[in-house]
Amino acid sequence: MKQLAEFIPIALFFIVYQMDGDTVSLGDWQHTIDGIFSATAVLMLATLLQLLITFAVNRKLDKRSLWTGVAVLAFGAATLLLRNELFIQWKPTIFNWALALVFGASQFIGQRNLMERTLGGQIQLPKSVWLRLNLLWTAHFAIVGTLNLVVAYTWSEADWVSYKLYSAIGFTLLLTVLTAWLVAPHLKEDTASDS
Repeated sequence: MKQLAEFIPIALFFIVYQMDGDTVSLGDWQHTIDGIFSATAVLMLATLLQLLITFAVNRKLDKRSLWTGVAVLAFGAATLLLRNELFIQWKPTIFNWALALVFGASQFIGQRNLMERTLGGQIQLPKSVWLRLNLLWTAHFAIVGTLNLVVAYTWSEADWVSYKLYSAIGFTLLLTVLTAWLVAPHLKEDTASDS
């Protein structure tokens, strides 16, 4: 459910971008959608609203959601203030590369990598599986960050906006499937040993 909620601001960003040139009216107020800038404003508002609702329901925010919100608001504000779409286009790359760096560095800091620290209380896995999981997530964030730049600098802005929506869904599903594939054999072993 949480992953689905994370796609809502991205979906709204995509929808508003598609309305470029349309005029939206609420009573006497009117606004003409100006492409990526209006879409960025909606992304920022939707992200902030999502964080507020999550906090109201759970009385806490996980670090990833909080840092995502900070990144969206910071890069979105720079995009709007400087009227330069490169800030919002670079946000996914910088955020994903930062995560890749944190996950990768965690392999060498302390007794447990970030995956084991995060999920170790919920499932028991051999050290080698924790290593592979951590490397998978590190590679995922590095690749997603790099591909974002390739698309942003190679294709049109409209293509990048579409890529942003569809890649967010596709890469999340792929990461989920690969994570389950690595973990599943060991869950069966745990269940068999418990019996």
